[in-house]
Amino acid sequence: MRKDLNMRKGKMVAQGSHASVGAILLDRFFSFDGDKNLETEDLLSIPMDEELRQWIEGSFVKICVSVDSEQELDDIHQRALAANLRCCLITDNGTTEFNNVPTKTCLAIGPCESEKIDLITDQLKLL
Repeated sequence: MRKDLNMRKGKMVAQGSHASVGAILLDRFFSFDGDKNLETEDLLSIPMDEELRQWIEGSFVKICVSVDSEQELDDIHQRALAANLRCCLITDNGTTEFNNVPTKTCLAIGPCESEKIDLITDQLKLL
């Protein structure tokens, strides 16, 4: 989650929720851009691999960490993609905050083994 945007708490929760749901329901390496019309039938995909099955049948663990800039968010996203991890980058359309400017707000990585995610995020501070 980007701390530099000073989002309201409710906005942060909503953005994190978008990313979390998107990481599971949308294509594996999807970036949501709120300005584009998307054909949902082309995007929806629930590949029930073993990691996702364990997560759903387990305790749905989520850890919220923060970054201090869009560049840092993009760097984490690129590292997750390079590691072939399920992820979802969210770009808010800007209608309720950000002066109608589409803004990258957060990224969900996983579900997968925590050790794999830790390789990407272990240097980040808890939100």
